Amino acid sequence: MLGVDALNLAMSVADSGMVETAMNDLIGRSQVLMSSEKPGMQASVKSHLRKWKGSVSRRMSKVSESEQMREELALYQKVIHWDEGQFAEDIESVVAELKGRSDFYATGKRLLERQSEAPNPMFAHFFCDQWYQSLFHTIEKMQLKELEHDKQKFLDDLYNRMENIKNMRQIADAGDEAQQGRLWDMAAARLSRTDVSTMAKYAAFLRKNKGLKEIANALGRMANQVDDPSLRKQPAAELRIVEEQSDQATDDIVGIHESDDLNKMLPYETMFLAYPELEMIFYKHLVDKQLLNYRTTGKSRKLRKINAHTPNASEMELEKGPFIVCVDASGSMSGFPEQCAKAIAFALMQIALSEQRECFVILFSTEQITYELTKKEGLREASDFLSYTFHGGTDFEPVLQKCIDLMYTDKFLNADMVVLSDFIAPKQSQDMVDKVEDLKARHNRFHAVSLSKYGNPSLLDIFSHHWSYHPGLMGRFVKKF
Repeated sequence: MLGVDALNLAMSVADSGMVETAMNDLIGRSQVLMSSEKPGMQASVKSHLRKWKGSVSRRMSKVSESEQMREELALYQKVIHWDEGQFAEDIESVVAELKGRSDFYATGKRLLERQSEAPNPMFAHFFCDQWYQSLFHTIEKMQLKELEHDKQKFLDDLYNRMENIKNMRQIADAGDEAQQGRLWDMAAARLSRTDVSTMAKYAAFLRKNKGLKEIANALGRMANQVDDPSLRKQPAAELRIVEEQSDQATDDIVGIHESDDLNKMLPYETMFLAYPELEMIFYKHLVDKQLLNYRTTGKSRKLRKINAHTPNASEMELEKGPFIVCVDASGSMSGFPEQCAKAIAFALMQIALSEQRECFVILFSTEQITYELTKKEGLREASDFLSYTFHGGTDFEPVLQKCIDLMYTDKFLNADMVVLSDFIAPKQSQDMVDKVEDLKARHNRFHAVSLSKYGNPSLLDIFSHHWSYHPGLMGRFVKKF
């Protein structure tokens, strides 16, 4: 073979250290930017960096998949398998084929002219080596461009997340590390000043009407009061670093063997690179894994799953289901009741973040609109929900049926359905009441927060817990069972 195989050239370039260099640069910048953050947030940034490294490495290995680069690599692969006779006969046509399509064309043409003036018996090998180097540098340049583009995207995303997190800290109560981690995922959303000011408005409303926050906190505690061993979370296997004997470690040199590891290569092997006539021998040894390498041994560290101690059932954390917040968006709710309903939903989103729960909001009147406040675009969803203007009539049955269907699925075990309404509507059918009672027996809870003193008592009877919060009571609320 006249040259080095190029089938994995793109992967070789990507593994040459440029990704690690970019990673170290981003780690340094991130550490400076996040130095004042809590450990939970810093861990989220490190995890995000690891994911970025994996994704950018995959993209970089594919930058050579353009049609022009694929054609040149295929042509190179064909030429290096020629014998020297065929090479001498056909190389001029190959160089002509590269015109306007490859950075190597000018170099290849110059090498041909030099060969015609002063023939060299190693010309075919030298030509293929130069072509390989040109391919390597071309792909390296393409990958560096892709890498710089991705680095800038990562930094832009980091600045956006930090700005959103800073805004949310000013808006919401300080959360624990679990909330910080989920907030990092949600902070990727692009928020406008209007989005932030809308959320700030309802955060201020919550602080002013402390009774609403107390209702939300009471709702959040309900999921902890279930006594069912089947809902207890099983402890996950613990990850620990253990030491293992490995030939890849470099603690001790125990001998010499043939391999292709350039990091452990004997200095003697580099002598072939000092003479152009012998250079191809070095590359042949490299491809055939015949370079003399130091044989090393030592201990390497690996992450292993270790079975953790299984605590008593009473000590294990409960699996808490989502919040399903059904908000009456009818015209009769406009004004203070609308503000109260939105503020409670916003408070439940904060609780869901800190307790690793999901939070869905379903606006219902003559139609239904669903928002998922704890997904990655949750902050944007929250802003859209808080900006929605209430209008239309009240239709309880469709939204109640939708929630019942959801609660019969495994994802919604130990879930809380919260209806925020003025409850000025007719009583539900007996069939609907029976379904609700069945779900209560399965540890799902149905809560009502009445925002009017004119609600229908017969409608409120189906709920496990009922709070009344009326504008005329100047912020006071009453809990009923």
